[in-house]
Amino acid sequence: MGLFGFFSKEQKESLDKGLEKSSKGFFSMLTKAVAGKSQVDEEVLDELENILIASDVGAATTIKVIRSIEERVKRDKYVSTSELDSIIRDEIKALLAKNPQDTLDGFRIPENKRPYVLMVVGVNGVGKTTTIGKLAAQFKKQGYSVVIGAADTFRAAAVDQIKLWGERVGVPVIDHGMNTDPSAVAFDAVKKGTEMGADIIIIDTAGRLHTKVNLMNELAKIKRVQQKFIPDAPHEVMLVLDGSTGQNAFLQAVEFTKATEVNSLAITKLDGSAKGGVVIGISDQFKIPVKYIGVGEKIEDLQIFNRDEFVDSFFKKQN
Repeated sequence: MGLFGFFSKEQKESLDKGLEKSSKGFFSMLTKAVAGKSQVDEEVLDELENILIASDVGAATTIKVIRSIEERVKRDKYVSTSELDSIIRDEIKALLAKNPQDTLDGFRIPENKRPYVLMVVGVNGVGKTTTIGKLAAQFKKQGYSVVIGAADTFRAAAVDQIKLWGERVGVPVIDHGMNTDPSAVAFDAVKKGTEMGADIIIIDTAGRLHTKVNLMNELAKIKRVQQKFIPDAPHEVMLVLDGSTGQNAFLQAVEFTKATEVNSLAITKLDGSAKGGVVIGISDQFKIPVKYIGVGEKIEDLQIFNRDEFVDSFFKKQN
């Protein structure tokens, strides 16, 4: 089943490799923190707090994790430092289990929501266009018919880039070229996708406009024109974040969730840095399902986010 369905051996290997830098960074700090100590005490917990923050888990989520471990230490009276990594893993899994999460067995479109309109937002440089291309390839492989709307008309080469992806994966791209009205592109994409009986219409949007007010107005306008054909469109607004930017990804999530109703997240470029902890923090803080994570260059390296597998790979000791 590979891309979709159960978490395959290949996906796990890809995830382990993609999170290797984050995992190594975490364990090198943890090893130093517990050197010469057999018991988890206040000093070890203080060190652990610093390590989680340095791993980009974020202050608010780190405090929750530390409090849970403190309670466990009080309850069990004695906790060995050798158990600490498995305790951290358990506590983070328990924390993330409280968050909303979509089905893990792949992308499913309700029969009464076709065409399903997926609007993709995010600043320039986060891997938005690549994410759209990879999603289109995966949806097509799953048997869905896909149409892409190239409504990021402000960035040089954005339209060309998405057209190349369309050619590569065999998906039609609706475009009006550069410096054209993005809402007109969205209008045409939804119109043509509806006429063609497409299952999924993916709308790319501009990464950055001059002011937040412009961004809000533009996204609101792009939404409105879609509703002329499909009253409840877009069905999903996916925010793409660059995981390698760490805390900056948090700030982008704050801005975009204010600007539009984001209801899913994709976090990319996790293989490029040691900042994978940002996925844990964002997943905990925003209560918006992280649907996809990017752990490599290949199309299948855009993986459906499985939080248990993610935590296991993040806290996997490197040889």
